[in-house]
Amino acid sequence: MHNTDIKTVADVKTGPKASRLSKFLSYMRDHYILYLFLVLPIAYFIIFKYVPMYGLLIAFKDYNMFDGIFRSPWNNFATFKEIFAMNEFYRAVRNTLILNSLDLIAGFPAPIILAIILSELSNQSYKKVSQTILYLPHFLSWIVIGGLAIQLLSTQSGLVNILLEKLGIGPINFLTEKTPWYITYTLFGVWQSAGWNAIIYLAAIAGINPELFEAATVDGAGRLRKIWHITLPCIKPTIIILLILNVGRITQIGFDRPYAMGNHLVNDVSDVISTFVYRVGLRSGRFSTATAVGFFQSVIGMVFLLAANYIAEKVGEEGIW
Repeated sequence: MHNTDIKTVADVKTGPKASRLSKFLSYMRDHYILYLFLVLPIAYFIIFKYVPMYGLLIAFKDYNMFDGIFRSPWNNFATFKEIFAMNEFYRAVRNTLILNSLDLIAGFPAPIILAIILSELSNQSYKKVSQTILYLPHFLSWIVIGGLAIQLLSTQSGLVNILLEKLGIGPINFLTEKTPWYITYTLFGVWQSAGWNAIIYLAAIAGINPELFEAATVDGAGRLRKIWHITLPCIKPTIIILLILNVGRITQIGFDRPYAMGNHLVNDVSDVISTFVYRVGLRSGRFSTATAVGFFQSVIGMVFLLAANYIAEKVGEEGIW
């Protein structure tokens, strides 16, 4: 009896574990294809995002490419002291924040408005043609767009300024004066990205229950009331999440856009963190400086991301985690 009691207790203890293991193996057998699809994305992030993180050590060392990262001596934060003492660095940070803030103010609402307009089109053929035309600028490089801007907005030979001169308005220095350059930079950014970014909002709008619109029609609601009381509230979670992500990227800026759109006449407003890293760090061979600036940029971006997510949760919205 005693041995039987021991076996029974052992079976009770191991039973739930065996049951959970059996369920897990059964689940993996039924869904292993889905997990196989994750192998390549996970491998990509590990190889190209996580493994290179050891390179951050360069920011804390007097890096010499012949000695390598690990044999280079530590610099006691000398690189960070150097960049924080540079006026050019603060100018680059200021310009980055200003340009990204302009993009956020003008560029974030644009795809939302565009997606709502496209969703309201009843002619499907016209809708598909419009979507295709609006998506195309996304596939143009900023070097091409920069050349297009020069051809259109050049003071002497630009098509727009030629037309303005014939109308008696006179040429406008779109690319060589600070305020017109800000406007040009922002509008070209909206033109390039709005159509592509609208895809996410179109998908969110497509997921709204059509019965809500039918009920609103029965109640006599017009198109604008449907947009205000149904479409916008239903896509609000998507808007909040993308807003948080955009705020988190407010210190991140690509190299190609400000480099292609900028010139020496507007360098005071077009020199951003990425062009600063290229000019001061990479082109001069100061790899420790370039890494330190990139590390600072990432840390500040993470702070903005966490702050935006915290504020969203405090006001009752759903955050990104």
